[in-house]
Amino acid sequence: MKKRYFIRLSYKGTNYHGWQIQPNAISVQEVLNKSLSTVLNCAINVVGCGRTDTGVHASDFYAHFDMDKDQLVDCDKLCFRLNRFLPHDIAVKSVFPVKEDAHTRFDAISRTYHYFLTKEKNPFRRESHWQVPYKLDVQKMNEAAKILFEYEDFTSFSKLHTDVKTNNCKIDKALWEESDDEYVFTIKADRFLRNMVRAIVGTLVEIGRGKMSIDEFRQVIESKNRSNAGSSVPGHGLFLADIEYPKTITKE
Repeated sequence: MKKRYFIRLSYKGTNYHGWQIQPNAISVQEVLNKSLSTVLNCAINVVGCGRTDTGVHASDFYAHFDMDKDQLVDCDKLCFRLNRFLPHDIAVKSVFPVKEDAHTRFDAISRTYHYFLTKEKNPFRRESHWQVPYKLDVQKMNEAAKILFEYEDFTSFSKLHTDVKTNNCKIDKALWEESDDEYVFTIKADRFLRNMVRAIVGTLVEIGRGKMSIDEFRQVIESKNRSNAGSSVPGHGLFLADIEYPKTITKE
């Protein structure tokens, strides 16, 4: 019999080729696997709540792993030891037991992303913001963002040739906020397609620059054609910020 545990963590994606293990490139999953296997003195393979691309960050991320039931795990001690063992750009917030069939990816109710744009050159934001040297019309971008609530098929913002069964998602929040030195886009949905957030941001920025109208944005969605949408913005401004799970995952 196995006992399953969730790990809640955060990471700065600058030095990694995304979450997912891949040949000839360092990933967050690979580093976490090696650290867990060393600390627990057995082979561990974690399953993540999703994928993040190269350079993308996660201020909130979950992974799960299994242990034999007769191997007692002190969650607080494991959290402490992992943080001493992991590199500075990966931090474990907590480790906790869950139901044996709980799944970090498939049981997630919603995910929230933030995308950060800086208005001026700032060396301290080079790895966390995308610099835009032009003024954006936030009001128009928010008018367009509201249109996303009217649709479920977001093929126009999906990376081509992915292995998903459906391109349908339910978006619950899409909002731009502006301060003196930055723009921040927040989007929440039940699921996201590969490259979806970066493609949506890139297309909304076209509206903010006056290069696409709100009616044209609607036509982009309805076309279900990726080539009609704007370019994907760089990965380093994107953060996976929150994941919601049902409370029942921790109940036996």
